[in-house]
Amino acid sequence: QVRLVESGGGLVQPGGSLRLSCAASGIIDSMDTMGWYRQAPGKQRELVAVITRGGSTNYVNSVKGRFTISRDNDKNTVYLQMNSLKPEDTAVYYCNADRLLYHYWGQGTQVTVSS
Repeated sequence: QVRLVESGGGLVQPGGSLRLSCAASGIIDSMDTMGWYRQAPGKQRELVAVITRGGSTNYVNSVKGRFTISRDNDKNTVYLQMNSLKPEDTAVYYCNADRLLYHYWGQGTQVTVSS
């Protein structure tokens, strides 16, 4: 079965950095579009960043200039480099990946930005 596993979350002070990773397993070919969502307490889940198989990217306005999404197609892994973190970035971050017409989700990793 296809499985997505996130890692890299944790506690960081405002202005700090974290790098999230999401590795897809259970398939021999590569994913299509991959991305990151997040859900903060009391808020709905929102799309943070997406990247196509060819490397085209898009970001939610609130993270532009601070976050960078990238991927390694050979490893079927997507990354989210998060710099200049703010308390409002605190959320559970979920990895998402598409293959053909199917959507896959990871279990989520907690990111907490606090002083």
